[in-house]
Amino acid sequence: MDQTIDYREEYPRFTQEMKSEYTILVPDMLPWHFDVLLHIMRAEGYKVELLRNEGRAVIDEGLKHVHNDTCFPALCVIGQYLDALKSGKYDVNKTAVLITQSGGGCRASNYIPLIRRALRAEFPNVPVLSLNFAGLEKDSSLQAGLGFLIKLAYGIYYGDLIMSVYNQTKPYELSEGDCAAAREKCVAYIKDSYDKKSYKKFKRNVYYILKSFASVPVKREEKVKVGIVGEIYVKYSPLGNSHLEEFLLSEGCEPVVPALMDFILYCVINNVNDYKFYGIGKKSSLIFRLVYKWLYGKQKKMIALTKKHGVYEPVHDFEHLRRCADKVINQGVKMGEGWLIPAEMAALAETGTDNIVCAQPFGCLPNHIAGKGAVRVLKKLYENENIVPVDYDPSATRVNQENRIKLMLATARENLKK
Repeated sequence: MDQTIDYREEYPRFTQEMKSEYTILVPDMLPWHFDVLLHIMRAEGYKVELLRNEGRAVIDEGLKHVHNDTCFPALCVIGQYLDALKSGKYDVNKTAVLITQSGGGCRASNYIPLIRRALRAEFPNVPVLSLNFAGLEKDSSLQAGLGFLIKLAYGIYYGDLIMSVYNQTKPYELSEGDCAAAREKCVAYIKDSYDKKSYKKFKRNVYYILKSFASVPVKREEKVKVGIVGEIYVKYSPLGNSHLEEFLLSEGCEPVVPALMDFILYCVINNVNDYKFYGIGKKSSLIFRLVYKWLYGKQKKMIALTKKHGVYEPVHDFEHLRRCADKVINQGVKMGEGWLIPAEMAALAETGTDNIVCAQPFGCLPNHIAGKGAVRVLKKLYENENIVPVDYDPSATRVNQENRIKLMLATARENLKK
């Protein structure tokens, strides 16, 4: 007698027939990027909503179902889902949740089983939808054709540019709110470009963003620049990093946040390197090489346009990031954010941002090795580099995190005077 168990039957699956009926909840990570990306999904017929709920209630919901030694981002995401589903705003029989997966060899690869277990305990009819490019969860993944992926790629580039020039403008604005208004205007313009099928007019759209922020009246003065690197969720998510960017702005600093596309390019080039270093995935490496060529070409164009405009520092060139990594660690070290973390810290130092917060979930092995473990080498290479690793987990208080950063800022201000 066949005793094989089909584990797929143990959880509800999202099918394309549900597309127009189900509301899909998306956890917050990059609010302004995601505003554009979710607009693209809506145009594809999906009913999606970005979750912005936060606070201790969200963390406590996560702790009910996720051990506090488990990855902090998973705890935050699950807490957001459960808190939202308990709010009464959604029909739990017509709601799904979406999570992205990189498929890397770390705790993040267990997100979907963790989410399913939490939902099974309280909302067993809610399916989990996966967005990934690693062939995971094929029976419940977001259907993404080439045209859809190209739209997402353009959206990420526009989001990265808006984030970059906002952070370069906000600390210097003369009138409170002008910079936020420019950001809202640019996001609305990019969303409209998708409605009008003009999102591929890259030069025009990039210049619109640059000119919109350049029109904000500012007072240029020397301020401490602070880079933010680390695990992708806590690097970007206000919930995950206790509103780190806002805190740095309140301290009179200019936050410097690496582009989301750098992480995408990192994942793509790692698939190329798999064949180069380990002799695996020969056929897929050829495809990823073509993907990389197209994505990197767009990044180079955006950098060239930003330089030509002449007001703002461009985002990092990804090939330069790879060269920076080679000074510190081998590109074969690709678990989690791997070699990307020291590469970003080195690139920040080379572009005038010596002060860095390395944000990491407590116990995140890839980040402790490639992030905290690379600090000594980086300080030898860049003698003025001022790095503070900060752990984020449910037991860490915001006050302690901010006090650690304030100590780093005290040194930064002394260095600025010199």
